[in-house]
Amino acid sequence: MDYLNTIALGVIEGITEFLPVSSTGHLIIAENWLGQRSEMFNIVIQAGAILAVTLIYWRRILSLLFGWRDRDNRDYLMKLIAAFLITAVLGLIAKKLNFELPTSVTPVAWALVIGGFWMMGAERIAARRPPSSTVTWRVAVVVGLAQIVAGIFPGTSRSAATIFAAMLAGTNNRVAATEFAFLLGIPTMYAASGYEVLKQINDAGASADWGALAIAFAVSLITAFVAVKWLLGYIQTHRYTLFAIYRIVLGVLLLGLSAAGML
Repeated sequence: MDYLNTIALGVIEGITEFLPVSSTGHLIIAENWLGQRSEMFNIVIQAGAILAVTLIYWRRILSLLFGWRDRDNRDYLMKLIAAFLITAVLGLIAKKLNFELPTSVTPVAWALVIGGFWMMGAERIAARRPPSSTVTWRVAVVVGLAQIVAGIFPGTSRSAATIFAAMLAGTNNRVAATEFAFLLGIPTMYAASGYEVLKQINDAGASADWGALAIAFAVSLITAFVAVKWLLGYIQTHRYTLFAIYRIVLGVLLLGLSAAGML
């Protein structure tokens, strides 16, 4: 039964990591029924979803890494690095301050609802501006800061925060904003996963079910690959409104269940 629960958590992680609905929030909710997992479990299985995106964007990644002599590639890569460094530095500060993520459902529910309305408002504002696919330095800085906000408030969604921060900051083309957000998520989540793994290994008193972790990683990889492929096709002709409505409905439902003492 525990391995079935692990598979279920892997599916949830894989589907929700890059959809703008908050994977951390969904895992916190799911763990109320499927059993609580360690912080390392929740972070490391995210690496499965990140690997899926790495495989999807492998041509773009190789172009950026080996085409650095091209001015546009070099400029784009430098902006990714800057956004990553902003997130990394502020993330380490949060760790040093012993910041702990809340594990209760109520703050997640509120973040889902508020984020849903914010997404709809942000997309409407972005739609009124002249179309732009350019990632500016302002966009890079704002997106780097948005990742920290999402990391501190479960339910916000890293993908939602970064995509819509980019759209409000100037990259109002959905596809371009999504690509920058997803590419930035690759080093960010690999770094977070690697940090937790090293901390687990260096902690002599810690133990982990590596078998369960491997299963969840693999399941997350497969489901994330399918989910992201679908999303990238969907946003070519659709806004993110469907996800905003889903967040609001889910958040209100969770608040009602919490108020009734069922969560």
